[in-house]
Amino acid sequence: MELILKQDVENLGFKDDVVTVKNGYGRNFLIPQGQAVLATVSAKKVLAENLKQRAFKEKKIVDDANKMAESIKALEIKIPAKVGTGDKLFGSVNNIDVAAALEKEGQSIDKKFITVTTVKRLGKYTAVVRLHREVSVDLEFEVIAQAN
Repeated sequence: MELILKQDVENLGFKDDVVTVKNGYGRNFLIPQGQAVLATVSAKKVLAENLKQRAFKEKKIVDDANKMAESIKALEIKIPAKVGTGDKLFGSVNNIDVAAALEKEGQSIDKKFITVTTVKRLGKYTAVVRLHREVSVDLEFEVIAQAN
């Protein structure tokens, strides 16, 4: 069954993508939830026209995301954390902590767009920040011992 997504669906596709799914998934979940519509010939024509009109606006958004990516790459993020014996942390550092550190630097990014493997030791790590469906940036950050 071919469907046009009305919004982003995790592990399936982004808004306005034409996807093929099993009949039951489309008929019993995606369409009733309002996440997709049937990809009929007329719906595909309407989608093509909408995408054509949106392409110009999208270019500006992607350019803005690229500028933001460059400014994020230039940042030097240090996240203080409480340390136990050796270099083990009390607790862990995750995407929420990285989002808070970026907020302090003046870059407001939602925590759900930041992917970090859970950090449990001091050192340098990398987080992936998704600014747009086509633009993501690797953010280097360092976890340091918190001064008491």
